[in-house]
Amino acid sequence: MVAPCLLILGYAFFERGTWGGVVYTFTLENFERVFDPLYARIFLNSARIAATVTLLAILIAYPAAYAISRAPKSRQPLLLFFAVLPFWSNYLIRTYAWIVLLNREGLINNVLRWGGYEGEPLSMLYSEGAVITGLVYNYLPFVILAIYSSLSRLDMSLIEASRDLGAGPIRTFLRVTLPLTLPGVAAGGVFVFVLSIGNFVTPALLGGGRFQMIGNLVYDQFLTANDWPFGAALGMILIAIMIVLLTLQARATNRAAGTVREAER
Repeated sequence: MVAPCLLILGYAFFERGTWGGVVYTFTLENFERVFDPLYARIFLNSARIAATVTLLAILIAYPAAYAISRAPKSRQPLLLFFAVLPFWSNYLIRTYAWIVLLNREGLINNVLRWGGYEGEPLSMLYSEGAVITGLVYNYLPFVILAIYSSLSRLDMSLIEASRDLGAGPIRTFLRVTLPLTLPGVAAGGVFVFVLSIGNFVTPALLGGGRFQMIGNLVYDQFLTANDWPFGAALGMILIAIMIVLLTLQARATNRAAGTVREAER
């Protein structure tokens, strides 16, 4: 894992050759180009889409994970099986399935016609909404598993103690359950954000090339523009973002552990 990262880091400080390739002349120009308004706008747009995907995934995954953790023990393995069932098919196949669902002659528009809708077919494909939907769908199981892991380890005596002290269900959830399960939420959120901001397959297929994200930009630099040094600089920025997010996640985990120790005392 370390060797490829060091290789990419090294390329980021060299120049692109006239006809492509790498010229081993030290330069900081690649990192300066990263902050060009054009590329900065792509970064910000990618971060906004990734943040939206992360938020939606957490809002959907938390109730699902909570329901699974509160189900009878005998049923939990089956429910978890259904949660991860999409992983039994290839990522590309799952993404192409959304093309079948969302296109103008797809299943959703056909169902609307069968229901009596006579207007123009809804144009849902090749839009930002389609990209967000595809990313949420593909990464949702990871968040469910991460949050379920935290909920399954939750000490139920703390919940009972909160209710015995007069707290209602909502107050108990906000003051006890949610803080103690934040490590799982943070782990799932970081995972989805990092994978979403660097994803290039889903924007290419469901966005139709209309919504370029940073992953598509890195892909183009290596395989189209043949500008490996600039592509490496973009990749290192993504790695830096990942390191920052993992650091914040570690702090959230430590805080939650401190909350548990305080509650136990």
